[in-house]
Amino acid sequence: MRILVVEDERKIAGFLQRGLSDEGHRVDVAADLAAARSAVDLAEYDLLLVDRMLPDGDGLSLIREVRRKQVTLSAICLTARDRVEERVEGLQGGADDYLVKPFSFDELLARIEAVTRRSRGVDVLRVGDLEIDVAARRVQRGATELRLTAREFDLLRYLVEHRGRVISRTRLLEAVWDTTHDPGTNTVDVYVSYLRSKVDKGFDQPLLHTVRGVGYVIEDRQR
Repeated sequence: MRILVVEDERKIAGFLQRGLSDEGHRVDVAADLAAARSAVDLAEYDLLLVDRMLPDGDGLSLIREVRRKQVTLSAICLTARDRVEERVEGLQGGADDYLVKPFSFDELLARIEAVTRRSRGVDVLRVGDLEIDVAARRVQRGATELRLTAREFDLLRYLVEHRGRVISRTRLLEAVWDTTHDPGTNTVDVYVSYLRSKVDKGFDQPLLHTVRGVGYVIEDRQR
């Protein structure tokens, strides 16, 4: 995914560029609105990460301009402005999400996945012989329909959306539960155990794997 980071604080911009690049994204940085407008005119982006307080104006104006042109890309506001009315203004101004500084990088990744998932509108997810019908919230492995709770479904869906990638427990907590959840709990491990009992039990090839000390990955290792 190609991402434009619009941020005038060099340390934050550099941190975001390095972190997102490590996640496999192509990342450009603009330090003000003028540079951001030029970048948007010259390249096609999938996502804008925009600070509201820029040297030459409010970053929200860039999002409004993009929306008026009917450019189909996702946009997230990154800002120190944390008043409710300002968040509402950002969302009504065309932002898909609004993240208040300081924020954790894992939370940002979870927000990015959420907004881009909505824009993709994916209906069916697959890994190996496992199939998830997103709209119907139905899961099937081979000819067997799996009965999952709402939380189990959300966890499985997130893992399958990131199939082949190891996801940390902290990131799963923030993506599937909420950011105030105590990262010291064993909630993720418990729910992964629930999933294993339904997704892998009785099947010859397990799909859900533990990477010790790191997290979990779902993939078809027969390929």
